[in-house]
Amino acid sequence: MPSALAYLGAAIAEIAGCFAFWSVLRSDASPWWLLPGLACLLAFAALLTLVDSLAAGRAFAAYGGVYIAASLAWMLIVEGVRPDRYDLFGAALCLVGAAIILLAPRGTPPGVVG
Repeated sequence: MPSALAYLGAAIAEIAGCFAFWSVLRSDASPWWLLPGLACLLAFAALLTLVDSLAAGRAFAAYGGVYIAASLAWMLIVEGVRPDRYDLFGAALCLVGAAIILLAPRGTPPGVVG
């Protein structure tokens, strides 16, 4: 699975899982929503392991930018709240940072044959 798809799937799963908890704790949704919320959070963790990176921290750092942009999309699509220009500019800046982290040319790390 390409990293972009893994990141997108992870973001949707994480946001859905967190939204389930938000709904139960802040919006009086049924506690049964916690079960699919937990399943989504497990899927998030599994999907993030599919990102092509030699360092987990680098994969997680780059994911931060994707998460921010996906959260704003969630806000628009699910919650019906339109992001403002500052939201959009901030998300674009974060996606540029994520791209730099993921796509920067790096040599073979010490101790790795290849």
